[in-house]
Amino acid sequence: MTASASKALKSNAIAYSFILPNLVIFAVFTLVPIAFAFALSFMKWDGANPMVFVGLGNFSRMLHDENFRISLLNTLYFVVGTVPTTLVFSLLLAVLLNREFVGRSFFRAAFFFPFVASLVAVSVVFNMMFFPSMGPVNNILRAIGVSNPPAWSASVQWAMPTVMMAYVWRSVGYYMIIYLAALQGVPHELYEAARIDGATPGQCFRKITVPLLTPATFLVTILLTIASFKIFDLVLVMTGGGPGRATNVLVYTIYDSAFLSFEYGYASAQAMVLFLIVLAITILQFRGEKKWVAYL
Repeated sequence: MTASASKALKSNAIAYSFILPNLVIFAVFTLVPIAFAFALSFMKWDGANPMVFVGLGNFSRMLHDENFRISLLNTLYFVVGTVPTTLVFSLLLAVLLNREFVGRSFFRAAFFFPFVASLVAVSVVFNMMFFPSMGPVNNILRAIGVSNPPAWSASVQWAMPTVMMAYVWRSVGYYMIIYLAALQGVPHELYEAARIDGATPGQCFRKITVPLLTPATFLVTILLTIASFKIFDLVLVMTGGGPGRATNVLVYTIYDSAFLSFEYGYASAQAMVLFLIVLAITILQFRGEKKWVAYL
């Protein structure tokens, strides 16, 4: 071995030694569980008795499982409702808070705070605010003449919108920070040139801000979509999947199958389906992003 090759090998060994702890942790706590879940999706196992290979039985069972079908539709409803809403509010807040005014730092921190607050506290506060009989929201509605306000999280019709409002309120500050970071890279000279040419603020927003924020919008859309498909904690604390099955989403169904019904194989199969759905949507978003950029 030559001196240069020995030096390169030593340098590589030092570099790999720095990333080795992270690779070991990733393999033990992420890679191995994923591989085990994939194998378990073809098994029938209750955690106590020996595993039984059932092939595609768990997946074929999902085709006839009404509970799984309802949870899939509820999840799609949640994603369609929260992703564009959170994206729009995050962008608008970022544009507003990117301007110079007194107290700007305070408002930035205030909008970001719900994201770092305790999720249990957020869920409890929202349930109290929207409590059907004594909550402040319904008291205000009655005060302005609404005689029969919604029952919110206690209503089959309004339970999911209530959870969606809590999710948007909690998440919007985080994605606002991403947009704020992206806005720092937009040259002010472009806005000055546009104003000299007579462009209105709305035209500046459509023709300058939105196109130049395309990479940030793409990132926010990907993160929001994945996070929305994984919604579980808010549902668990606020509604427990109810009333009835109105807020029974996919991850809650997986949780129910695994830790309440002890059907670990079936729960793993449901998790694999969720993974494939998110993967397919992410691939479509990557392809759509190229067309969007070309159009802009």
